[in-house]
Amino acid sequence: MVSVLLILGSCKPGHKNITTLTSENFVEETGKGIVMVDFWATWCMPCKAMAPVIEEIAGQTVGKVKVGKVDIDANGSLANHFNIQSIPTIIIFKDGVPVETMIGIQSKETLVNALSKYITLE
Repeated sequence: MVSVLLILGSCKPGHKNITTLTSENFVEETGKGIVMVDFWATWCMPCKAMAPVIEEIAGQTVGKVKVGKVDIDANGSLANHFNIQSIPTIIIFKDGVPVETMIGIQSKETLVNALSKYITLE
């Protein structure tokens, strides 16, 4: 049980390759290139389970994909704007435009395949 808690505890934004997105910086941070945004909340266990996958993708796509996280409790206006009704929700943006949305826990393979539609990840 301790190892599970340690893994779940590692899901905080602020990971060196993950940008914390807020209502104030969202447009600027998602406006150029490919950006994968994780809409999440601190109390959401599926969000915590997804965190290591998000962090791994962020670490492996540096310079190609920007990865950001939006805490929906702290940024309700963003959650409302994108009609987030279930979390985790992952939205891929291309030059500021949402191009793909995935709701619920996703495998790394699913996320990488989705990103690969918009940028070469090799």
